[in-house]
Amino acid sequence: MTEMAQRRELGQAVPLAALFTAFLAVSLYGVGGGGGVVWARRIAVENRRWISNREFADIVSLCQVMPGPNIVGIAVCVGAKMRGTIGTIAAVSGFLVIPWAIGFSVGLLFLEYVHLLVVRNILGGIAATAAGLLIATGIRLLLPHRQRPAALLFAGLAFGLITFAKLPLLAVLFVLVPVSTAIAGIEKGRAR
Repeated sequence: MTEMAQRRELGQAVPLAALFTAFLAVSLYGVGGGGGVVWARRIAVENRRWISNREFADIVSLCQVMPGPNIVGIAVCVGAKMRGTIGTIAAVSGFLVIPWAIGFSVGLLFLEYVHLLVVRNILGGIAATAAGLLIATGIRLLLPHRQRPAALLFAGLAFGLITFAKLPLLAVLFVLVPVSTAIAGIEKGRAR
């Protein structure tokens, strides 16, 4: 029986502060990408013994099919397993507080010096890079569907309506998503 199972039998719960600080540590130690999963395992399985190695492997497997970064999914799952919804909030908050604080601080610093040409050029370069990455990701997501004319049509419509017609993203999504979903359902029905 794991230590966590014993705690549950005795009615002891993992303190919210422990979940917060554990994932704060994961955020600090796991800087640079994949290290976060390693540190989350070390803290949750080896150090704190909240979950077993098998439970952690199941959580990682689940998080790999969920959208978003694996480590945020791990924080959600471990927090939920330990304390439910409030545990999820504590774990995710602990993980995100450092990146949020850094991003907020850098944003304030840029706002303070936005009148300088070099800062405006940096922000313009960041915006162009982000737009390029977003377009590249969209193209990669569209490639498996390049044989489907409807997919290409809706991708082109979305791009055109946002880029040239200057419509807001939400308006385009509210119009195109139901129509494209209906057409995909019709195509799938015909394929059967």
